[in-house]
Amino acid sequence: MKTGELPETLRALYPFASHRCTQPGGRQHYLDEGSGEAVIMVHGNPTWSFYYREVIKYLQPRGYRCLVPDHLGCGLSDKPQNWPYRLADHIENLERWVDELGLERFHLIVHDWGGAIGMGLATRQPQRVGKIVVLNTAAFRGPNIPWRIALCRFPYLGGWLVRRLNAFAGPATFMTTTKPLSPEVKNGYLWPYRNGRDRIAIARFVQDIPMERDHPSAATLDTIDQGLSQLKTCPMLIAWGGRDWCFHDWYFKEWQKRFPRAQTLHYPDAGHYVLEDARSELLPELLNFLTR
Repeated sequence: MKTGELPETLRALYPFASHRCTQPGGRQHYLDEGSGEAVIMVHGNPTWSFYYREVIKYLQPRGYRCLVPDHLGCGLSDKPQNWPYRLADHIENLERWVDELGLERFHLIVHDWGGAIGMGLATRQPQRVGKIVVLNTAAFRGPNIPWRIALCRFPYLGGWLVRRLNAFAGPATFMTTTKPLSPEVKNGYLWPYRNGRDRIAIARFVQDIPMERDHPSAATLDTIDQGLSQLKTCPMLIAWGGRDWCFHDWYFKEWQKRFPRAQTLHYPDAGHYVLEDARSELLPELLNFLTR
């Protein structure tokens, strides 16, 4: 799907040119807006590059090159039905894309599953990473999993709920924020996921949460966690929505333990989509962090 084929109301919110690269599983869509220092923004589940639309609009005219991929299966990327959709696969896609762009150095912004994927790349190639912005995410194991997400991991039932009933992307439009999203923004989040086939990656992301020690992605996540120490010299901003019921403040404190020198911003009235709830306060802080 091309940006030009988006509904007019969505193009008004997301007025960017489409780019694509070829990955082993299909064509991956990404945005490449502006020039200057490269800032890679890595989204999570069930969002897509749309989540960073206002960050792009804010940074691009201020001298930054904004690079925002849609993970395979997400947003405007292809949605292969038989691709593995494991954490390691997403990291490899991100690494191939960065290599194809020829980026020697970049800043990194990560959210939700983008934390594990983005930090997976960063721990593989720490010499290329400048500054890091962490937004309600994790790159290490959590203590538990909310029942609302655990339900979507049940064999057969979980896939049926997520793909047939849209029981993950749909509720995310009102369970991730404390301020109601406008109908246009809500539709923007949901537009790429209009049927069960389109929701393949959403279901697979949920299934790929490595809660069990023998989970196929457990070793990948543990390796990332062990490698985070390589990034301690990178300036880091941790900006957190305090009313996130999934990536709650336990994760915020774990990031602080691993990166005690990081600058922190805690927004007690913001939810998981901190860029929606605290955008007006957060964007200037983000710019100040990048320019310092």
